[in-house]
Amino acid sequence: MPTFEQFKMPDAGEGLTEADIVTWRVAEGDTVEVNQPLVEVETAKSLVELPSPFTGVVAEILVPVGRTVEVGTPIIVIDTDPHGEAAPSADGGERAASESEGADDGAPSADADSSGAVLVGYGTVEAGSARRPRRGVTGPTADDGPVSPATQPAGGSPSATSAPSAGVGGANLQGAPSSAPSPATPGSVRALAKPPVRKLARELGVDLDSVTPTGPGGIVTREDVLAHARAAEPRALATYPGDDQPWLASGSVSPDGRQTRVPVKSVRKRTAEAMVSSAFTAPHVTVFHTVDVTKAMRLVARLREDREFADVRVTPLLIVAKALLLAVHRHPEINASWDEESREIVYKHYVNLGIAAATPRGLVVPNVKDAHRMTLKELAEALTHLTLTARAGKTSPSDLSDGTITITNVGAFGIDTGTPILNPGEAAILAFGAVREQPWVHKGKIKVRQVTQLALSFDHRLVDGELGSRVLADVAKILEDPSQFMVWA
Repeated sequence: MPTFEQFKMPDAGEGLTEADIVTWRVAEGDTVEVNQPLVEVETAKSLVELPSPFTGVVAEILVPVGRTVEVGTPIIVIDTDPHGEAAPSADGGERAASESEGADDGAPSADADSSGAVLVGYGTVEAGSARRPRRGVTGPTADDGPVSPATQPAGGSPSATSAPSAGVGGANLQGAPSSAPSPATPGSVRALAKPPVRKLARELGVDLDSVTPTGPGGIVTREDVLAHARAAEPRALATYPGDDQPWLASGSVSPDGRQTRVPVKSVRKRTAEAMVSSAFTAPHVTVFHTVDVTKAMRLVARLREDREFADVRVTPLLIVAKALLLAVHRHPEINASWDEESREIVYKHYVNLGIAAATPRGLVVPNVKDAHRMTLKELAEALTHLTLTARAGKTSPSDLSDGTITITNVGAFGIDTGTPILNPGEAAILAFGAVREQPWVHKGKIKVRQVTQLALSFDHRLVDGELGSRVLADVAKILEDPSQFMVWA
């Protein structure tokens, strides 16, 4: 007998209550083995692959891609005895049978977007693609001769039964008002245009009366219509290099193409909640320091040539991270958190160093566990692994938890400095700005030096101005003269 087993959405870790279905790795009818990846889901913290707990054949996929499901919800049915006789599944074989019978009846799926909006695709508008997709027209066209009232819908718009189509960067919704030209009212002035131009305007949904004519005698030309269509056409959404998906791919476009609405979920939802909680719970104070980092940059160059670091990526962030760890060692009070429930300050005797990382799904802050125990090379290896994993969306929930202090490298984007918001549960965050060549007074003379700006935000409930200033001054001193490592290490 066939044995149907439901696989329910598990808790991916850290007490998360829901996840989004990103990609199904299997299809109905596929044979699966135990521990074979079934689906990729996105939690509020990271992307996670869920392995199969069963061996068998996929009988039914219960949740489509893009749907948010709560922990404990069945997402797939697997027949663990596919060679037995057919029998209804435990969750309703009659429903599966009825869906199978109606699969070819042409009816739209119940999960289809009833709005008819087309999701925005990846990329930019193709050069030379000047036309919008054709609207369906059931009546005769200009090529067929004059249109009779019996076949032409009122207002010259496409038939209500014709299905609109959408191109990259925009969408036409069923039932949306047509922008095709309407009949002239008594006394109104109609645009002058030849029949082929009027036909083109109908296809592109352009109101000829709104087009600025450039032809002789005020006639609207084909080029005028195309130019007007290009100017009014909604553009494809912007993306960033390395994105595996557009940043608004899950959104729906408004009928006029001027807005896209995207549900707030997953990493973006988590980030928003965390930032609001931090900003309106902890009183933030930020102190700044402009630093000559010429010697630190020379150290970076030397390390890149060192055999010990031949297989390791060395960046200025490595030196900043080590400097912050030494500053925390000298001022351990900065490595703390505020426990509101017990009304206690919790001082941490370990440093889990967080690095804010921008990813296609939003900001995440994974941390290097016990960074205070690492050598410079070990720290470089850990930072490289952390950032590559975060950008690939593979950071585990454990790597995102229990951070104690954070660095945000805004200089990677060419930004000088900022006032960063604390990662929840931490007392301080250091912003590292861009390193630039600037005139600087060095040994009594004006010279070109490499300079950066540091900004340290801290929770004023835990950290007084003196402590925050001392920590930032220590970081700056190490960056000014890396030999200070030897003194404080």
